Amino acid sequence: MGAVLALDRLLETRRVWRGQPRAAFPEVAPHPTGHPALDARLPGGGWPPSALSEVLLASPGVGELALVWPTLARLSQQQTVVLIAPPHLPHAPAWARAGLALGQVQVVQASPRDALWAAEQCLRSAACAAVLCWPQQADDRALRRLQVAAETGQCLGFSFRDARHARNPSPAALRLQLDDGQVRVLKCRGGLAPAQPLPLAVAH
Repeated sequence: MGAVLALDRLLETRRVWRGQPRAAFPEVAPHPTGHPALDARLPGGGWPPSALSEVLLASPGVGELALVWPTLARLSQQQTVVLIAPPHLPHAPAWARAGLALGQVQVVQASPRDALWAAEQCLRSAACAAVLCWPQQADDRALRRLQVAAETGQCLGFSFRDARHARNPSPAALRLQLDDGQVRVLKCRGGLAPAQPLPLAVAH
């Protein structure tokens, strides 16, 4: 049986690594969603920075792009926004009307398997402001890799998936479910998810 040592003694002898105080790390502000009512429900008031946010959909085209357009419009003025294997070719006039700088929007076409790899590489690169992906087959391990890549590259990651995945756990820092003009916060890092869905008017 090993000897019992006091924690302070272990620290004094440098046998246990002590992390830096929380204040030693710079605080990174969240990115406002552009929807004030939603920001009011989210810890910090917006999309979690350097993290993966998951948007679950009852069906495609329920306003998921309009949900993220305000943030992307702001980010695209200075950095690249990348779309990985979108289910439909982006309609450039709509994106322009939403305020995005189209010269900063890049579309990567890839197979479902290669799309996960491409999303991870873009998130990790530190060259992108935001990366959007539509994983068709992504388990917890694949999503965790995307989350870690977003942290490493200090990038906003958005994963759009079918609502049936809501029953499965996810390493994403934020999970939203969008349906019939309402947003339900399923999970939010740093706070409790609101019990009631939030009406949210988004343009289709």
